[in-house]
Amino acid sequence: MAGLTASEQIHGVWATVMLDVGADGAPCLASIDAQVEALAAAGVDGIYCNGTTTEFHCQTEDQFVSVASATAVSARRVGLPFQIGASHPMPQGTLLRLATARALAPLAIQVTLPDWTPMREEEVLRFLKGCASAAEDVALVLYNPPHAKTVLSPGTLAMLTQEVPQLAGLKCAGGDENWYHAMAPVLERISVFIPGHFYASGTQMGAHGSYSNMACLNPAAAVAWAHQCSNDPEGAMDLEKRIAAFMGEAIRPLLARGYFGNAVDKAMAVAGGWTRISASMMWPFDRLPAADVARIRSAATRHLPEFV
Repeated sequence: MAGLTASEQIHGVWATVMLDVGADGAPCLASIDAQVEALAAAGVDGIYCNGTTTEFHCQTEDQFVSVASATAVSARRVGLPFQIGASHPMPQGTLLRLATARALAPLAIQVTLPDWTPMREEEVLRFLKGCASAAEDVALVLYNPPHAKTVLSPGTLAMLTQEVPQLAGLKCAGGDENWYHAMAPVLERISVFIPGHFYASGTQMGAHGSYSNMACLNPAAAVAWAHQCSNDPEGAMDLEKRIAAFMGEAIRPLLARGYFGNAVDKAMAVAGGWTRISASMMWPFDRLPAADVARIRSAATRHLPEFV
């Protein structure tokens, strides 16, 4: 995509790499190449690693380097643009991971805000400027999920897009019509991605795509749904309603039981059957039981036959 900025290239359906955790608790790197090959065949717009679903917060630094490097090699082999997450709960840890990610020359590097304490606006700006300096000529994507200690307002995000020119994208929870209206200056300047299960409504209101949880269930179906949003908006919105019913039946009860979204994402991938990873998580977190994985597949079969 010569001639396009990083922000212009970050659009559509991006899928995460997931870790196939072995009995020894370590990730199987060979699994990454098989996943990336399957994701490329599914037609995703890009891939990324070391977000929450790649369990960045559980990896040793050696594992971080290995996962990021394997992802970069696999993505280049199949010709997919890729991003690397350099997130870390501590700011100095983020800078170290930025140096590793920068050397692999991704399209962009994802970062989160330090998460032990909330941050003032001035501290957020200082942190992102430091990240931009460490990233050098590589674009940044800010990962600001709803569970972050510091969830940024549209006004703060607009300021950051002006003060940090390397900021090319945002991954966030999205919002209602009022939120999209307030986000207009941000939507004009950078790529804004929302959760995959809101793809149709979100892109209709101005979002540019998703780092997609629905691609965990079936990447090819997530891509087909994205195309449907352009070709058949009414049908795409109908599918989003069925996705909401699926989420209500199969996913929300798991979250209510205390499982976090990354464990659920991995269970969705196992239920979808497009990859051969297991549902096992890195220490000290629990996997979803096989019975719950079966319930996810059953609910998807009834509500979303396109995805199974």
